Amino acid sequence: MLSHSLDRGVLVVTVHRDPGVGGRAELLTRITGLVEAYRPAPLVVVLGEPATRAAVGVLLRVHRLCSRLGVLMSVATHSAPTRRALEAEADPAGTRLVVHARTDTAVAAAYAAAA
Repeated sequence: MLSHSLDRGVLVVTVHRDPGVGGRAELLTRITGLVEAYRPAPLVVVLGEPATRAAVGVLLRVHRLCSRLGVLMSVATHSAPTRRALEAEADPAGTRLVVHARTDTAVAAAYAAAA
């Protein structure tokens, strides 16, 4: 379902397939565990395919967690509809959720913001 790596001190979590409704809790638990383990490293979540409503919901919950923890979070996805949905529904009260079209741009921006 997902993999992770560190790139210049940035936690990069790649979601390889959409979790669907049944996999939301597992995906949330796995990403949350990684965020807490690598905190305060910035987080970039990479979506390899257009996300369903379930995946968008998980990412919005992760964003709220990151805001509470003071962890910078970005998302990288090629899907313009997914980018628009994330930007429109992100919690404006917390840390701004930055959504990029390219992974390398998201990682470079997170690295620069954390420096």
